[in-house]
Amino acid sequence: MPTLVQLPTGKALTVRTAADLFLDSLGNPNTVRNYGIAAGKTAERLGEGRPLASVEDAEIGEALELLWGRSAVNTWNARRGAVLSWTGWCFERGYEGPTVPAWAKRLAMPDSETPARSKMAVDRLIARREVHLREKTLWRMLYETSARAEEILGVNIEDLDFAGRRCPVKAKGARTKARRRGQAREDYVLETVYWDAGTARLLPRLLKGRARGPVFVTHRRPEPGKVVSPRDVCPDTGSARLSYGQARALLDEHTAVRGPGTGWDLHEYRHSSLTHLGERGASLLMLMAKSRHKKPENVRRYFKPSPDAIAELTSLLAPGDSHR
Repeated sequence: MPTLVQLPTGKALTVRTAADLFLDSLGNPNTVRNYGIAAGKTAERLGEGRPLASVEDAEIGEALELLWGRSAVNTWNARRGAVLSWTGWCFERGYEGPTVPAWAKRLAMPDSETPARSKMAVDRLIARREVHLREKTLWRMLYETSARAEEILGVNIEDLDFAGRRCPVKAKGARTKARRRGQAREDYVLETVYWDAGTARLLPRLLKGRARGPVFVTHRRPEPGKVVSPRDVCPDTGSARLSYGQARALLDEHTAVRGPGTGWDLHEYRHSSLTHLGERGASLLMLMAKSRHKKPENVRRYFKPSPDAIAELTSLLAPGDSHR
């Protein structure tokens, strides 16, 4: 008869042990290899010696975002699916532990439809009384700059040009100024984004006299033992920079109507902004300048005019006397 192995139970199970037990339960070598990357790196990020029961759902989401948030869609979905299988396996066996939060959702493939919200919907959401000033400012800034969420979340107060209503950002795929390891942000070629009156009104209220550190910060200090870059901490309050995962969860909280994970995505502000500019007559070249896309075909994917805009355009083809 095979020897029965006594497995650790309850709070005695560490993150690393949970990952090893899960991987040992898999039969296919290819699955073990692929799932091992996701479970292993996530365990390292969470802290391998921690009790699994002490890990919160949000920490799983944050780990996924930090490790694969900027990876290709297929990579994100594969790693997320592996971690979801791991946490589900633990739950089925009665182990106390976290699960993948709803806001860390599976991503649609690049050729699928990302919604462009109406300008009225954007304005109404930002105007809601229960929405915190931090979220109002972030969402308005994303909409007016047409920038990527990670670009705006990475901005510090020192970067802001209030008079010119602009600031430099480290863009996706930014080129380095010099080929060497460990480049700081200043070693990258930065790009400029521009905002308008809505953001200009909200920013001073949000900052409340702060003159340095991240523009968007959490409402509390980092947990003890959590390693945070000095640039990502407000030197006056000690609050940490708001992460992409936290920002996405907050937006989902205010827009989900069919349960957690069904709300808007931060990227929809970029789609909506460029669509509305296109509907107002902005040329392809101007949209490329605003979005900082290098290829016209990439901008075309973002331009999704509303049925009303297409109907208005079609009315130009009506007989000459139809408008009399």
